[in-house]
Formats: sequence, structure tokens, C-alpha cells
Amino acid sequence: MQGREREQRTLLDVEALAGELLAPGSVFAFLAEHRGRLFPDSMMEDLFGSKRGRPSVPAPVIGSVLVLQALQGLSDRETAEALTYDLRWKAACGYALTDTAFHPTTLVYWRKRLAASANPHRIMDAVTEVVTATGILKGRNRRALDSTVLDDAVARQDTVTQLIAAVRRFGRDVPGGKDLIAAHATGYDYTRAGKPDIAWDDAQARDELISALVNDALALLAAVDPQQFDKNPGDPSDAGDPKAAEAYALLALVAGQDVEPAEDSDGTDGRWKIARKTAPDRMISIVDPDARHAHKTRKAMRDGYKAHIVNEPGTGIVTAAAVTKAAGPGSSDAEAGAGLLSADPTVEENQQVDALGDSAYGTGDMLKALAAAGHRALVKPKPLAAAIAGGFTIDDFAYDKAAGTLTCPNGLSRRITAKGRVTFGAACRGCPLKDRCTTAAGGRKIELHPDHELMRAHRAAARNEDFQSDYKQHRPMVERSIAWLTAGNNRRLRYLGVAKNDAWFRLRAGAVNLKRLLSLGLTVREGAWAIA
Repeated sequence: MQGREREQRTLLDVEALAGELLAPGSVFAFLAEHRGRLFPDSMMEDLFGSKRGRPSVPAPVIGSVLVLQALQGLSDRETAEALTYDLRWKAACGYALTDTAFHPTTLVYWRKRLAASANPHRIMDAVTEVVTATGILKGRNRRALDSTVLDDAVARQDTVTQLIAAVRRFGRDVPGGKDLIAAHATGYDYTRAGKPDIAWDDAQARDELISALVNDALALLAAVDPQQFDKNPGDPSDAGDPKAAEAYALLALVAGQDVEPAEDSDGTDGRWKIARKTAPDRMISIVDPDARHAHKTRKAMRDGYKAHIVNEPGTGIVTAAAVTKAAGPGSSDAEAGAGLLSADPTVEENQQVDALGDSAYGTGDMLKALAAAGHRALVKPKPLAAAIAGGFTIDDFAYDKAAGTLTCPNGLSRRITAKGRVTFGAACRGCPLKDRCTTAAGGRKIELHPDHELMRAHRAAARNEDFQSDYKQHRPMVERSIAWLTAGNNRRLRYLGVAKNDAWFRLRAGAVNLKRLLSLGLTVREGAWAIA
């Protein structure tokens, strides 16, 4: 059943004894006075259907604990210790001097309850409601978008390690898996601890090991019908055996993502080798199947997840946040950014927003999404590539949509095909500008982007001085918000999977927003939230 906080203070209540020692304007002082208003009992009522049993931790207390934990980046055990020994925590959560904290696993219980609820992000939503109530964002029509890479909580596994681990997981989670391994996976001893004992600098020995592991994996996959894991395929509510289904899928993925047939082989003879490439959406560890390689630049690669935010640059308030895989569908800045901006609870219906973002947000789909929503795209255009360094780019060619032509800098016009292709061909041979245009013997060939007209117009608008001034003045604030969110040890994640890490990041964003509101003068005036 849901517990409720006692209205009457105890004799040794820390806030009553030493509340004046709390730093004015701090999160501790704010929660000590207003936790019941920010996190009322009603916000957690849906989590407890029964009125019997042992009372839970009261909503104002657990809300305050979760905010402070996210703000200070503590583990569950460190959080329980802080609530027991740190007087600031005791005052913020309404504890008495001699009170001890609940067991650390209580926080695991609450996270599971919240995750399974209809509103798993209610802590951030509560802070967002405060933001709206103060009116601090009223009339502020700018939103900046950015992303950063968060480090995962696991170690990267190589191909051999993943194959062995995936087979072992198959044996644990698939019904009769151990017997199947004994019967079909005889190329390696999967009960053996540690890495295989081979000469790792011997290419033939490595390929023989890879071949044995891949063939074992394929044999196990062929020995099982994956449809048996879903007893009722037509009923989405019948999950069947999700652990077995996931183990089967992981083995299939690992057996194919890093390997290719050996030289002079088509794979049917059982000879395999590690592929000299990296799959675009490569899983890096079966311990955390959602973790991915991330490229913020061509040279900077890290493993983990990607955190996306939208903020209001005048205040630094994060208005929307999410975590996605670092690679794969839905993970790009433009895809995630468009979704976050459309779901931003602080943007009112029909409100026109100036959306600021770097060139990663300058895709055709993003520009179309902004235009459809009635927003203004203050997005840095994607840089144009020239066929010759310092030579002409596509914007140096005159585009005539009505005539369906493209005209080169030398005044030659050619028709644009239905597929957006333009060929200047032999006309380039005697062109005096050829050395600035192309090195192709057959002349310049151009393939227009499907959204060429929209992107070209956007590049032209971006050259405007007002655009440049607004972008340079207001976009940097979103990078400061990301710095606040990842400060300390908060760039490294603590959980496995997108859902859990997304929940943590949104909670962290809500906690940082509350701290930011307090620095801007959050108070209560005539019973309502206000900015002093």
C-alpha cells in the first residue's frame, strides 16, 4: 500500500533542528520546504492498487531521494548511506536525526514500478509542470537541439568472446539448451573458463577457431524452431518465452555480424573468417545488447548510447530529453531531434519556434519536419563537397525548377532527369572553368538530393546576417546544458538497455532543471510557483 508522510514533526526532526544551516536557494533547502508540493501523494497513487500490506516510502520522500540521487550521481548504496548520515539529505527528505534509510534495493523496486507504469518519467514531468507554472518560458520561442555520447556500463567484447558467450546464453535460456549444445555444438568446449588457448598470432589457428564457433552457432540455430517461443503469435499480450527468444536472436545476430566466408569459399563448406569491416549497427556486447559504437566525428569513436536534448537557450532549461542507441534506426541527431521537438511539452499549439542545431540536424527530413510544424530552421547547413578542392559546389549551378534545368557557372544548361541526374558531358571539354569544376574525362555529372530545392533555399537563408547572429548568440547554451547533465561521473551510465538508461537520463534532466530553476529564483508566491 502507499505510504504517506506524517504531518507532525518528530522531536529530532533535522529540518526543525538545523534547517537554518541549509544553503539558501539549494536543492536541499527547497525540498525541505516544498517536497510535498512538488511530489504530492497523488502523483504515486496509481502505483499501488491495494490498501493492504506494509506502507511504501511516501511519495514526497522517494521523489526527493530520486532527485538528489540523480543530481549527485550516487549508486543505490551510496544514496542509502547519504540518507542515513548526511544531515542535508535528512532535512530535505523530512528525516529525524536518528532515522536510518531504507534498504538500497528499495530504489530498484521503485524504478521497476515507475518503468511499468503509464507515466515512467513523472519526476521530470513534475519539474516541467513547475517550469510551466512559473511562466519563465512564456514568449521564449527558441529551442536548441544537441546530442552527446554516454559511455555504457559494460566492456566491449571481441568476436570470439561474443560467440562463446552467446552459445552459453543459449544453453542457459533456451529450454533443453544444454542438451542441444552437447549434441550439436562440438567444435569447442563451452564449459571451459577463459579465452580459447590458441596461438592468436597464427591466422590459420584463428580462422579455424572462428569456423568452429560459427558452425556450432549455425547448428544450434538450425536445431530449434524459434516460433516455439511464442505460443500465441496472434496475441501481442502473450509474450511466450522472451528470454529464450532473445537468446536465440542474439546468437543469430552474433553469428553473422562480424564474419564472412573464408577466401575461395561461399560459406557452405564451413570455412569462415573475421570480416575486415564493422557492421553499421554492430552489437558490441551481449551483456548489454543495446550498446553500440558511436561516431561523433570520423576520428572520435566511443561505445555506449546517445543522449539527445532540447533546451531553451535563454534560461538553460532542458525542455525534452531522451536516450537512444548510439547507432541504427532512430538514433541520428535529426531523427531523434525532430521527435523530441514535436513532443516538447513546453511548446504550445501553433507556437512558432526557432529551432537551433548544428549541421547534423540539416537533413532534408528534418527541414521538412520543421516546415510542416511551422517552425523556423536556424540549423547550420550541411557542408557542400566540391569535386575539386576550392572549386565549384552545387550552389554555384543555377537551379530552375520550372524549366527543370541546371546551369553551370559557364552558362551551359542541361535538363534534370526524373531521378535528379544532370550530365554536362562533352560540353566540359573546352570549358575554361573545367579546372575548377571536374577532373572527369567524360565531363561533370551531378545527382541532386531529393530535397535539393528545400536544402538549397535553407543554405541561402543561412547566409543571412540575422541567421548567423541568432545562431552564434543562442546555440552555445545547449552545449552548456549538456555539460551540466554530464558533469562529474554522470557521463558513464549505470544500467543496461535503452529503456533504463533513458529513464535515468530524464530523471537527471529533471533534477538539473530544478537546480537551474532555483538559481533563477524559484519560489512560492500566493500559493503558486513563481520566479522571484
